[in-house]
Amino acid sequence: MQIAIIASDMKKELMTQFCIAYCGVLSKHHLCATSITAKYISEATGLKIEKLLAGEQGGEQQITSRVAYNEIDLLLYFRDTRPGRYSGEIENELMRMCDQSNVPVATNIATAEVLIMALDRGDLDWREIVNPRSAANRKSV
Repeated sequence: MQIAIIASDMKKELMTQFCIAYCGVLSKHHLCATSITAKYISEATGLKIEKLLAGEQGGEQQITSRVAYNEIDLLLYFRDTRPGRYSGEIENELMRMCDQSNVPVATNIATAEVLIMALDRGDLDWREIVNPRSAANRKSV
């Protein structure tokens, strides 16, 4: 499975702790993350993570594009939800693309745990049929 990870500055530590806790599950999948988030997680866990651009420099757009092309199976996106924080167009477009492409999204640690446990049980294996980068689809070519 292709898992994308994004964490706002205020949530990077929480995302890192989450990835430490679920390192065993995450290590079985291809991970990509925005630049600084990828750095924190890989240094803390040793996980191999494809490093994209920083969120503000286009990393979120890179993930949005991959979602649009069904190249992402799961998105972990711990967002800054403080009052008064503006939810931008880029973030809204990412959420819209996930809805349109039926990509499961976790925006908080509770939902992330549910999705990771489902991933580990195989409940998200249906995504393998949809994703052109999946091992199942590469074998049929």
